[in-house]
Amino acid sequence: ARPFQPHDDFRLSRKTHNIFAMASRIASQIVSAPFVAHKNGTNKARLSAAKSAFNAPMQAKAVNLTSNSRVQSVTMAAAVEFTTKVFEKEAVVMAGETEYIVRGGRTLFPLLSDAFKNIKTIGVIGWGSQGPAQAQNMRDSIEAAGLDISMKVGLRAGSKSVAEAEACGFKPEAIGEVFDVIAESDLVMLLISDGAQALMYPRILAAMKPGATLGLSHGFLLGIMKNDGAEFRKDINVVLVAPKGMGPSVRRLYEQGKEVNGAGINASFAVHQDFTGDATEIALGWSVALGSPFTFATTLEMEYRSDIYGERGILLGGVHGIVESLYTRYTTQLGMSKEDAFKNTVECITGPITKIISTQGIDAVYKGLNAADKKIFMTAYSASYMPSKDILMECYEDVHSGAELRSVTDAVARFDKFPMLKIDQTEMWKVGEDVRAKRVESEIPMNPFTAGVYIAMMIAQIDVLREKGHNYSEVCNESIIEAVDSLNPYMHARGVAFMVDNCSHTARLGSRKWAPRFHYNLMQRAYTAVDAGAEVDPEMEAKFLSNTVHNAMAVCSSLRPSVDISVGAEGGKSTAGGARNY
Repeated sequence: ARPFQPHDDFRLSRKTHNIFAMASRIASQIVSAPFVAHKNGTNKARLSAAKSAFNAPMQAKAVNLTSNSRVQSVTMAAAVEFTTKVFEKEAVVMAGETEYIVRGGRTLFPLLSDAFKNIKTIGVIGWGSQGPAQAQNMRDSIEAAGLDISMKVGLRAGSKSVAEAEACGFKPEAIGEVFDVIAESDLVMLLISDGAQALMYPRILAAMKPGATLGLSHGFLLGIMKNDGAEFRKDINVVLVAPKGMGPSVRRLYEQGKEVNGAGINASFAVHQDFTGDATEIALGWSVALGSPFTFATTLEMEYRSDIYGERGILLGGVHGIVESLYTRYTTQLGMSKEDAFKNTVECITGPITKIISTQGIDAVYKGLNAADKKIFMTAYSASYMPSKDILMECYEDVHSGAELRSVTDAVARFDKFPMLKIDQTEMWKVGEDVRAKRVESEIPMNPFTAGVYIAMMIAQIDVLREKGHNYSEVCNESIIEAVDSLNPYMHARGVAFMVDNCSHTARLGSRKWAPRFHYNLMQRAYTAVDAGAEVDPEMEAKFLSNTVHNAMAVCSSLRPSVDISVGAEGGKSTAGGARNY
């Protein structure tokens, strides 16, 4: 497995995209009902009702997962219902709200034959952030289950990724041209970049055979199609399985799961369209085959909102803004050496803070401090919460409106003239290379001010998601577990800048756009307030300690095994996770 590489992207001009769109409309008339349906009066009424429902107070009521109406996509509340005859559906209560999940584990591999009973060929399209991990995990699980299913990888002719796929054990005859693989696959795992999906979806949909399943690992495509006024073909299934971690984490923990049953990255799943009647089983089988410890239900729209928003916040963009702003503060105002400033920012967050949150919970970071450090923590928290939430709310609403998605596709279209360059050449990240080389884990400081700022942003991100109607499984996985059990360990091993430069185009663009916004607000509003003598806000402190997410995280923690992810670092290994003690 390896991070995203620039040559993995597929690019088409807007003119070419329009030609493909026209051809796809013609093709859709031949195979089934047209997949492009512009908003008519009925749809406008639905959208109006949806907006009203979205802005209303959240209600804990179930949503039928198999419905793909626009109303459903914005009224998902605490529970998303689904029915499965193959796997065991389990009800769990998180902070008083009931949700439904399916537990994973290698012991379930024998059930894959029933889940995939109508699947003869699986095509993995693309070799980016998720492609290598999901292709290998699916292949290994199929082999372990003894299934007669053909696995193929679809890549562009002449792609450098062909050699990488072969190095991962895929024989030349199992690697084909993208649209040839799509045309013959019963399950198309579409793992090309978001920008490529936005440009190529008309041709991709036209190439699929009737009754096939389009498998997404991100709901981004739905947002793009809504912006375009388009809909999926009616004669295919559309499902989502979204691992809550970067591709290398998905592969690494799957491999560790061969020793500890159930080790892996949690995933969400959704059934947006069920043409064949077995789309739920296919989606759950896919998630189990990837090694997900537990799989929770969502919708395509709620997934892309929380995912795109989350990576711009505490997962990538937010943490990038935090550490750079604090590094500047510590070196210029507090007189720390460059090395100590790095240790008290990046090392502190990706080391002890991450470890404590992963194993004991968010509030355990605060509770483990002495009285003096608790006051420093809460002073930083009180000052940083609203400046962080201000930016986070704007970001969420930009994602919801489609504006943030358009900014991604527009930026990708400009890559030929304005390529996305690396961001690890500044002083801070050069200092970090030396610090990591000399690291002694036990000597990494727990800086209470850094902890207060980081956790203020994490809680603010969580609160926005809850206010916008996301269930606890999605909130905990997208804003906490993905950070401390997937991304932060890689940051700890190789640096925050490395992570920002080795994720998907969507994540990298989002981090670059929003990190400076967080940096500015923290410097201009939070830190200046602290310097002016701002006191701890007792009400904010009470809300933090009583936040229901602490209970929800304890439940999520009990659903995943106590396994440290082992990440190869420049100077050894970096781990996170471990025995949970909530």
